Amino acid sequence: MVISETQKIEKHTPEKRMPLFEVASNFIRNNIELGHLYPGLVLQEGALADRLDMSRATIKRALEIIETETLIERFAGRGFLVSGGDTSPKRANLREITLVHSNAQEESGKPSWLRVYDDVAFHVTRSPVFGRCRIFETLMAEEYHVSRTIVRDVLARLQERGLVQKNRTSRWVVEPLSSKKIRDKYELRKILEVAALASSKLPHRHLQDLAQEIGALPRGEPITSEKWTAIDKQFFDMVILSTSNEDLATVASNNKLALEACQSALFSLGLPPDTQSIMELGHVIELALSGSTSTASDMLAQHLEKACNRTIAQLKITAIIAPPTDFPSYLQFSQS
Repeated sequence: MVISETQKIEKHTPEKRMPLFEVASNFIRNNIELGHLYPGLVLQEGALADRLDMSRATIKRALEIIETETLIERFAGRGFLVSGGDTSPKRANLREITLVHSNAQEESGKPSWLRVYDDVAFHVTRSPVFGRCRIFETLMAEEYHVSRTIVRDVLARLQERGLVQKNRTSRWVVEPLSSKKIRDKYELRKILEVAALASSKLPHRHLQDLAQEIGALPRGEPITSEKWTAIDKQFFDMVILSTSNEDLATVASNNKLALEACQSALFSLGLPPDTQSIMELGHVIELALSGSTSTASDMLAQHLEKACNRTIAQLKITAIIAPPTDFPSYLQFSQS
């Protein structure tokens, strides 16, 4: 039996659940396409949150995603309505009108801890960029309409991944992502990812396509954060996660998680993607495809060292910027 290159990638890529904000995005997008959410209809966060049994923070993130697709637009600076045709604001009870739930209904039927885990993880992983914060169990339980037992279960699972900690007074906290922590994580990336590259079964055809995509990028011109993130993910999935050592792939993925969240948070502040970083990945791919694994490994190590320095330089900017206002109330930033 011949295993395709795509199957090889999927085999070594850790299974990921769809984040709740993506489930909410699909739900809203689908109902706009079906006409159930019609032009001009005001999309109230609270009503959609109740309809999907999700937090308002999750719905807000979903609406912001769909806004970039021009399916909805802001009005009066304080909300969203469906684009197209007559966009004069129209209000209806979103808790009662006919809407198709599809996979959103399945997602809401997950066990309680699983239903909120992805949303909590999303906020927790991007908060260290803005400093130390404390997690309040009671407020989290109220946010997601679950018991504190469920909240503790979620936090314990995040603790296992090193994303949250308990301090000496048994309070849940998220420690800030300092320059030292970033350097430590990149140092670990060099160890793990260089080792993964050496043992990878590279999907040559797909990597050639990615190399061509990178080569076609306009030199000296910025790229979008979405394009940067997509290329970076494809490289990681095909070059690092195609290692035959599944434990190595898992550890490498977990180590990169906080850095991915850091980059996403920096993009959200308006910091531009670094095109040079993507070009460096292109060089690694070219060397790997030519069979020069040792030289490709050296190039990857150099790329990670440069990426580390760039990230630290960008992180310094956040010291003078207040955290975004869309963090849920159960995450509260402090100086101590």
